[in-house]
Amino acid sequence: MAGTIQQRQTGLRQQPLVLLLVVLLFCGVMVSRLVWMQLLEGARYRELADENRIRLVPRSPIRGRLLDRKGRVLATSRLSYSLYLEPRLVGNEDWPDLRDRLARLLNLDPVQLDRERQRGPGRDGFRTTLALDLRPEQVLRFREQALGLKGAQVDVDILRFYPHGTLAAHALGYTQPITEAEYETLSERGYRIRDRIGRTGVEAAYESHLRGKWGGQMLEVNAMGEVQRNLGDRPSVAGKDLTLTLDLDLQRAAETALADKPGGAVVALDPKDGAILALASKPGFDPNFFSKLITTQKEYDALFSNPKKPLLSRAMNPYDPGSTWKPVTAMAGMESGKFPPETKLHTTACITYGGHCFPDHNGVGFGHIGYADALRHSSNTFFYQVGVGAGSKALKQAADQLGFQQKTGIEIGWEESVGLVGDEAWAAAGRGWAEPGTVPWIPEDMASASIGQSVVQITPLQLARAYAVFANGGWLVTPHLAQGTTDWLDADHRRKVAMKPSTLATIRAGLRKVVSAGTGFGLNGPDIPPAAGKTGTAEDSTGGPDHAWFSSYAPYPNGEIVVVAFAQNTPGGGSVHALPMAKAVLAEWNRTRPD
Repeated sequence: MAGTIQQRQTGLRQQPLVLLLVVLLFCGVMVSRLVWMQLLEGARYRELADENRIRLVPRSPIRGRLLDRKGRVLATSRLSYSLYLEPRLVGNEDWPDLRDRLARLLNLDPVQLDRERQRGPGRDGFRTTLALDLRPEQVLRFREQALGLKGAQVDVDILRFYPHGTLAAHALGYTQPITEAEYETLSERGYRIRDRIGRTGVEAAYESHLRGKWGGQMLEVNAMGEVQRNLGDRPSVAGKDLTLTLDLDLQRAAETALADKPGGAVVALDPKDGAILALASKPGFDPNFFSKLITTQKEYDALFSNPKKPLLSRAMNPYDPGSTWKPVTAMAGMESGKFPPETKLHTTACITYGGHCFPDHNGVGFGHIGYADALRHSSNTFFYQVGVGAGSKALKQAADQLGFQQKTGIEIGWEESVGLVGDEAWAAAGRGWAEPGTVPWIPEDMASASIGQSVVQITPLQLARAYAVFANGGWLVTPHLAQGTTDWLDADHRRKVAMKPSTLATIRAGLRKVVSAGTGFGLNGPDIPPAAGKTGTAEDSTGGPDHAWFSSYAPYPNGEIVVVAFAQNTPGGGSVHALPMAKAVLAEWNRTRPD
């Protein structure tokens, strides 16, 4: 009995010790946890606490405007107000009341609000879009009742706006939201997930100049998400305006001239420095389409899958040039030394090369003529003889000197094709579709190349650049769309063409004769200064109807403007369809140019 009592007393004496050890163990764990949280992970937990306590409200910059050469607005920004919901502040039990209040206050459909809420948060990850593009009176009503609409907010989106719609769309381009893949790299350059970026045209080429810098507010909030105080404000920095070389009046005239054509392009540029005055393409598109906050897949498909390819710039896409190419053949003949400026050749109904008789377009020829009359009448058989006699190497050299089969250097060059000037080397390499060495260069190829058919394809912009050489006295200029002291224009963008003065003078005289007494006579009129030019009718090597071309410059001899008009798959001849297009642009230029 006594032993049992002694054992119990010993156990009781040990209980405080056990309890003490347990308490010390728990305290040790707590201290260790605190040390780990405060010393080792303190910075991270402070950051998490700040994220819960501090909210950054980004403020997007206003993108710089695009202006024409006279300061008229071609692209600007507009404010769009949208209604948003912050799901973390509105539970399922609170939503019906908030939904009904918003529906009554803003005259919205409660069923649609339910549908939008079910879509969940947008790309920013923390709020859900309920309604877009609110009217001013809706925004005002919300502001008046905002304190009682916890969890809802009205925020502003800055969207690109093109006041002239489709006008100059391919030159201006458009903006689009950045993709998640782009954000992974662009975030390092200050872009945000809700940002928009220039996708094509000038909008893309001058993105860094136009975009500006984000700003924002730093707000302290409580656990309920209510703002307690403003901790700081950094205003956004607006992007810089960009003045373009485009002339709104000439652009409008160019697009009006294209209106009744199935497709085509008009290019007008200053031959002295390559400043583009008009760059029109049909079919076109409205860049405002890409400024919509929500676009359905059906709308996207209607634009991107359209067989007419409205997003393709015809001004920078290659086509068979027809007789507008003949000055290049003339240059090849004279520069090769085989057909000097005084050359006269007998023209006939047709000339046989290989197994094919290549005809003159009038069916009989034009007698014994030189370069000026050959250009004036657009004699095919004259230029067959020059081209075949000079050879593909000479033709390729002349084409290279005039800027063909290479990009022009325009800022939006990623949208530009280099075209094609076929020769023996190209044929030996497989012509782009055959096994090398299986389809050799033949005389028929050289005859076709001499008059800009089949194995020659160029862009309207390349042709305008080449004719600028004849207009400015022998300089190959670089087309450009921006005025001012942008980085792109800091360097010298023109070079002297290796061409004898006699060659240049002969071609210029021939192009003048085309307008004064030849196939381009229709260009003359009271509103048109003395001009030079060349008509062209080209078979479509893809199998469609003929193309119509007219390339011109005015005044003669030292041009101040080059205009190239191209009517795609518009049979009937360059003098019938393309010449009136160029004439309309020249008339507008003459009407508005300074005295």
